Amino acid sequence: MGDSQIVVLGAGLGGTIAAYEIRAALKGKAQVTVLNKGDDYWFVPSNPWVAVGWREPEAIRVHLPPAMARHGIAYSGVGAAKVHPEENRVELLDGSSISYDYLVIATGPELAFDEIPGFGPAGHTQSVCQTDHAKRAHDAFEELCANPRPIVVGAAQGASCYGPAYEMAMVLDTELKRRNIRDRVPMTFVTPEPYIGHLGLDGVGDTKSLLESEMRNRHIKWLTNTRVKGVEDGVLHAEEVNEDGSLKKAHDLDFGWAMLLPAFRGVDAVQGIAGLSNPRGFILTDKHQRNPAYPNIFALGVCIAIPPTGPTPLPVGVPKTGFMIESMVTAIAQNLKQLHDGEEPSHEATWNAICLADFGDGGVAFVAKPQIPPRNTNWSAHGKWVHLAKIGFEKYFLRKVRRGESEPFYESLALHVLGVKKLRLGTGARP
Repeated sequence: MGDSQIVVLGAGLGGTIAAYEIRAALKGKAQVTVLNKGDDYWFVPSNPWVAVGWREPEAIRVHLPPAMARHGIAYSGVGAAKVHPEENRVELLDGSSISYDYLVIATGPELAFDEIPGFGPAGHTQSVCQTDHAKRAHDAFEELCANPRPIVVGAAQGASCYGPAYEMAMVLDTELKRRNIRDRVPMTFVTPEPYIGHLGLDGVGDTKSLLESEMRNRHIKWLTNTRVKGVEDGVLHAEEVNEDGSLKKAHDLDFGWAMLLPAFRGVDAVQGIAGLSNPRGFILTDKHQRNPAYPNIFALGVCIAIPPTGPTPLPVGVPKTGFMIESMVTAIAQNLKQLHDGEEPSHEATWNAICLADFGDGGVAFVAKPQIPPRNTNWSAHGKWVHLAKIGFEKYFLRKVRRGESEPFYESLALHVLGVKKLRLGTGARP
């Protein structure tokens, strides 16, 4: 057993690779333990495919305990009830506790469906935020195909992850065309973004015109600067606002199937802890991914606090993309190594974004360097290659989790895309 106890709280995209990378960086100097709610990893980026029947849930699942055990990483699927930073321990849902010398929080978010009446899987709309949600969405989609009616897709006010909403709309369009019933299913995209393609990033490259053009070509109508007020069975009540936030127009949108991404907040285990989390429950971190009040706590991914890119009429959060998360993981692993070597942490995450937004028969890719403007690189492109790249990414990442590999994926992909941009931008060549 190593010299210290490092606990990773959460086993999603960030927590899983963090455990592997920390273990590799410290080379036996610490015991790494992963605490998660449940024993499985689900490849969430493929959930829109699950929702239309292109993937079975089992195809995007990895059973984690044996995968972790092969690399000497302890694992518990009991789930965390509360972090007690003053005592350096995490209380679990079964009443037991795990002590730590260092804690890495990678819980992901709690889904704030309850903030809007009738919203979410417990109400009248679908979700692709979890794979079990996406499976229920697929069941409802099959019912819609048997009895075609309108569709509403998008995101609620305060959401900070917009790519899957655009993906879902385009994938639905593609599948409905394959079933030859698209002409019987009107579709409306609802979003708090001030314009199509904002993405919580104030746009990237030409995402505004690219996504607007894509939606026009697919006959998808849209409402921007729009908040969801409530949902009843078959009706979504929304309010479109002006630039100053005043009411512009109320909308009652009929639907037979609806999926809108919710706002996020911190999970219960970290809520209300002064110095650790903000009022929304997101973890406060410095440039080294370290909590200022509790320097033996690090955090990464969707659970950390990031201010918005700028003022918007409605709350629009900043996404924590895979590339950003991966860079946070590497920074934390290297900073923990420095601490174990008696040094002060010096590594910082590369706050860049690279995204592959799949549309089923094509897609849009973008690179933002850094993620929040002003940027050194601001690039977007589209084509069928994006769909193929997303399939390749799914297969690669699932293999990576199963094998316990810690090599960064997004970094190599970003360098490849940036290299193509530098040498061949404007030639029409694809990466």
